[in-house]
Amino acid sequence: MQGMYIERLLTAELRECLDSFPAVAVLGPRRCGKSTLAKAVIGGLQHSLYLDLEKPSDRAKLAEPELFLDLHKDRLVCLDEIQRAPELFPVLRAMIDQHPRPGRFLILGSASRELIRQSSETLAGRIAFLELSPFLFTELQASRHELLAYQLRGGFPESLLAVSEAQSLRWRHNFVRTFLERDLPQLGVRIPAGTLERLWTMCAHSHGQLLNQSQLGAALGTSHTTIGKYLDILSRTFMVRLLPSCLPNLRKRLTKAPRIFLRDSGLLHVLLGIESYDELLSHPVCGASWEGLVIENLLAELPPWRGWRSSYYRTAAGAELDLVLEKGNRRVAVECKASAAPQVTKGFWNALEDLRIREAWVVAPVQDSYPLAKGVTVAPLERCLQELRP
Repeated sequence: MQGMYIERLLTAELRECLDSFPAVAVLGPRRCGKSTLAKAVIGGLQHSLYLDLEKPSDRAKLAEPELFLDLHKDRLVCLDEIQRAPELFPVLRAMIDQHPRPGRFLILGSASRELIRQSSETLAGRIAFLELSPFLFTELQASRHELLAYQLRGGFPESLLAVSEAQSLRWRHNFVRTFLERDLPQLGVRIPAGTLERLWTMCAHSHGQLLNQSQLGAALGTSHTTIGKYLDILSRTFMVRLLPSCLPNLRKRLTKAPRIFLRDSGLLHVLLGIESYDELLSHPVCGASWEGLVIENLLAELPPWRGWRSSYYRTAAGAELDLVLEKGNRRVAVECKASAAPQVTKGFWNALEDLRIREAWVVAPVQDSYPLAKGVTVAPLERCLQELRP
């Protein structure tokens, strides 16, 4: 895929945070581009130092971390793969408290701050958190044909930019294996790789559906509480998203269980054994695959730290919305349709009425936008993103 932008969408926010906070953490899944982004940002700075904590030579430099970091107290120090050395967090706090200037440390990690608990506890008030996803559609100068490749391959750079479908598929297979057998154990996860792989695959088959932990537990021969713990690990390592139910103060019977999505469409397809776009089109997951791609792109550009809340809406009577976005008094509905001639159901209109929504988007693989009703627009993904992003 050609014509990629040089800068990620997060670049400006990262620079702004480095100007304001002593420490900034960029978190996201392995191989999504965190190191590339960090090197691009600090490469223009005269006083910066990059350490990859997966390299023995770089970790050896931190055998006495206080002495080493004190030698470089006037530089921006980037610590990549911080989950390999969580014992550094108390040291970082002490160094920041001694010299609390902005832009002292840039921390990169492949797990959420909740999983790397030391960061949120030890550096509270001293650190800003940003989340980097794999490539988003608006970061690519992509044609309509390339949108299909993006959906099939997902957004991980090495999968998306592979020279062939076979190479992309091979990379994703290897990613799954490495994540289960190396990355999770490095985070202290002691669950057998085969168990998590079966659960991850079952999540792929449930993509876009309501989460049923008891059903998953029965299939794996374990309890629903254990399934909850396993799903928490997949969620906090950015593999799975649990979309909560919208619970407005209405006198209606609402569905309350979260919906489950795999966050990258390429990994979804490899776990389901889908190798080509033709296979995807004939697979039952096709519509849910498109829905997950749209939701992931929207939530990456409209995150909680920008004031947005996200949920879905469903009632026992059949009123339903794929995504509800809220910020202040603004409430936006998004319906996802994997069709060039999208049609919405009566449940969509009933849901708009229930929630008194006056702004709604039907996002579909169409060429041009057009109104479906007052306040309701059918649009391609990029147009919806342009209208909603700040």
